[in-house]
Formats: sequence, C-alpha cells, structure tokens
Amino acid sequence: MFDIGISELGVIGVVALVVLGPERLPRVARTVGNLLGRAQRYLADVKSEVNRQMDLDELRSMKANVEDSVRQIQTSVADNVGQINDEFDAAWREATSGLRGDADSSGEALPAGPQPYLGDAPNARRTRRQPPAVPVWYRRQSRVRRHALSAAARAARQTRRG
Repeated sequence: MFDIGISELGVIGVVALVVLGPERLPRVARTVGNLLGRAQRYLADVKSEVNRQMDLDELRSMKANVEDSVRQIQTSVADNVGQINDEFDAAWREATSGLRGDADSSGEALPAGPQPYLGDAPNARRTRRQPPAVPVWYRRQSRVRRHALSAAARAARQTRRG
C-alpha cells in the first residue's frame, strides 16, 4: 500500500518511542493497527459494492436486450400466424363456396361427414367401473386401512402374533 522500507519503519518506530514513551507506545500501535484494519475492510466493502453494481448494470442491460429480442420474436410469430390464418380462411371459403355451389346446382344434399363413435351404450352400463388403484406403498405410508378392526379384534391379533 505504502512504499516504505525497513529502514524507514525503524526510524518511525524510534521517533514514536521518543515522542510517546514506552508506556503508551503499545496502546497507540494497537489502535493504529485496528484503524488500518478497519480502513482496509471498508475499502474492500466499497470495492465489492462497486463491482456488484457494475455486474447488476450489466445484467440489467442483458435483460433489456433479451426482452427486446423476445418481443421481436413474439411480434414476428404473431404476424406469421395471422398471415397463415388469413390464407387458410381464404382457401377454406373458396373450397366451401365451390362445394355449396355444386350441391345447390345439382339439387342434392351434401353427404354427412363421419360420425363419432359413441361406444356401445347398453353394454357400457353393464360393465362395472373399477376404482382407481392406489399403490400399496402409498397406502402403507398414509396409513389408509381398508378394513376397520375393533379394539377386541386388534387385541386378539396382537396376542396371536406375540
């Protein structure tokens, strides 16, 4: 920190010994050491705070750049989706108007589209629905008992085991 050599420290020590005396010199040296330590810690804290602020500013600028990029991507995707929807709607209108025009001119009704499969309704009632399976490890862990035992039955069970 300071550019002081050994000889200069010796001269400072002799002058301090003469000025302060041997009784007060250790106490003053300890106080000066504590003050220098505090100053070094304070400077280190300020330096780390400045570094954190610089990093924070860099992160904020990176965040702003990323947000701008995301907004640009969102707008381009929204524009492309809107354009595709418009093209699809135009093609759909063109295709359906051609079908309606053909059906109207021939006098025939349009054929019905495929019907969804609804299952066998009478057979669906006959089948028994299974309750959802609960894993054994979960039942053991949560202490869910399937059969309730009375106190007498539990006592009898314990005497049989032990």
